[in-house]
This record gives sequence, structure tokens and C-alpha cells, in this order.
Amino acid sequence: MRLLKKVVVHGVLVLGLSLSFTVPSMAADFQSIAMLANQGHSLSQNDLGLMYSNGDQVRQDYTQAREWFQRAANQGLAVSQHNLGVIYRDGTGVRQDYTQAREWFQRAANQGYAPSQTNLGMIYANGEGVRKDLTKAVNLYIQAANQGNAQAQFNLGWRYYRGEGIRQDYTQAREWFQRAANQGLAEAQYNLGSMYEKGEGVNQNYGMAVNLYTKAANQGYSHAQNNLGLMYEEGEGVNQNYGMAVNLYTKAANQGHAQAQFNLGIIYGSDVYKDYTKAKQWYETACINKHRESCDRYRKLSQWGY
Repeated sequence: MRLLKKVVVHGVLVLGLSLSFTVPSMAADFQSIAMLANQGHSLSQNDLGLMYSNGDQVRQDYTQAREWFQRAANQGLAVSQHNLGVIYRDGTGVRQDYTQAREWFQRAANQGYAPSQTNLGMIYANGEGVRKDLTKAVNLYIQAANQGNAQAQFNLGWRYYRGEGIRQDYTQAREWFQRAANQGLAEAQYNLGSMYEKGEGVNQNYGMAVNLYTKAANQGYSHAQNNLGLMYEEGEGVNQNYGMAVNLYTKAANQGHAQAQFNLGIIYGSDVYKDYTKAKQWYETACINKHRESCDRYRKLSQWGY
């Protein structure tokens, strides 16, 4: 009986998008930006806030960052309203305040600013400071996704996949995952790969799954590394290669991926390697990460004297 060693975890990032820039480059010197900011130039006020937030040419100071974002936001600059929302959502230099975060994201979203529409959607999807409302979240994702926002495209695809806040539709899920994947979003590449592997809304295609998992794995996405490792171990869509499987499992395992740690225990304890000491070590690591079957296997190997 083949062991189920693959983890298929789809999900929406909780944190969402980070601070936004207003100019193509931050090459301008601090003094020039500060001068313009003090003259009331809203774009410069935002960029000065970013410089304080990032410690760029100045000592990092989140209080100053918030103050300059606030000045620009009060002038109606959407990107600064968004940045204030991020600060309050994450509690960066201020007490975390989802109500304030939602208010600032809403102001920017009302101006059509896609990153804020996405983050506001996440707030409603997660019920952070508001009653959870997946329908409202989906509507916001649609607005941002249609502007090309990759995170919104992924989030919308996920809701179509799950049938949450909108009718389940694998074809739509695939389409939105594809759009986000085309922009290089690892989570979308992984989820789209999973659909091709399982034949959900598409013809099953291991080759496409391997291609997409590889793209996500190359970005360090641990779920993709684990699943790609199993495809190499099983020879699905690729030539069977235990060395590649171990390499990929190890990359994921070193990021704390319990299923990959378990998979290493399995492969080291198999007839391929017969290294029960390493198998036990990986089972122990996975057990610490609350992988129940790893705990059982660790105890068995201990009983057998390994």
C-alpha cells in the first residue's frame, strides 16, 4: 500500500502586501526628499516615510515613518493611506489596530488602489477587527485582480477553488491561479501545479505539475519542494531520481516542513538507503513539529534499538 506522503496545502497569505513606493527609484538623496516633503509635496512625504521605515540613508524610525505617511495620507495620497494601513495592521511602531488599518485601506481602496483592495479583502476574509465576510472579500479581490494584482488573483482563485464567498468553479480557479502564476507568485504556481497533478478542472498532467512545482520550489516555497520531491521519488512526470527527491525534501524540511521531514524518514528507512539512524532523526524532528505518524515511527525505531 502506497503511503500518502504528499501535503497539498492551499491558502491565502495572512499578512498581504507590504509598504508601497511612489517613485521608480529611491536613488534621490535624503536631504532633497526631506526638503520637498517639508514643502508639502505628498509623494516626497510618502518616500520620506519609506526611508525612515527602511532605515534608508537615515536611522530607522517607525514613529517618523508613520508621521510622514500620515501627512501624505491626509492629502489624499492613496499609496500613503495604504502604507498607514500596513503599519496599523502589522503593529509596526504602533499598537496593532485593525480598525485603523481597515479605515486606511478603505480610503485607498475607494480610490481604486489595488494593493489596498487586496489587503482590505484579506481583513474581511480573516475577520480581523470586523465580522468575517467572504462575499465582501471576494468582491474586493475581483476589483484588484482585474487591475492585475497578483496576490488578489491568487486569493480570488483560492475562493473559487474552495467555493467560499462565491460558487465553486475549478475553471475559474485555474484561470486566476494561472494569471498570478504568470506573474511569478509561488503560491499560485504551487496551487496550479496541484490542480494539474490531481486533474481538477484540467486534464491530469504530471508534466505540467512538475513544471509549476519547479518554478515555485526554485523560489524556496516549501510545499512545492515537498511535492516535487515526491514526484521525483515516484517518477511521476519525471525520471525517477531518489537523490533529487532527498535534496528537495531536505530543502523543505530545513524550513520546518513536517511532511517533508516525515518523507525523509520514509526514504531513509526504505530499501533505497536503509539508513535507520537518519530515518529516526527525521522522524524525531517531524514529531517535534506535531506530525503524529512520525512520532509512532520514531518510537518503533527506538524499540528496535536504533
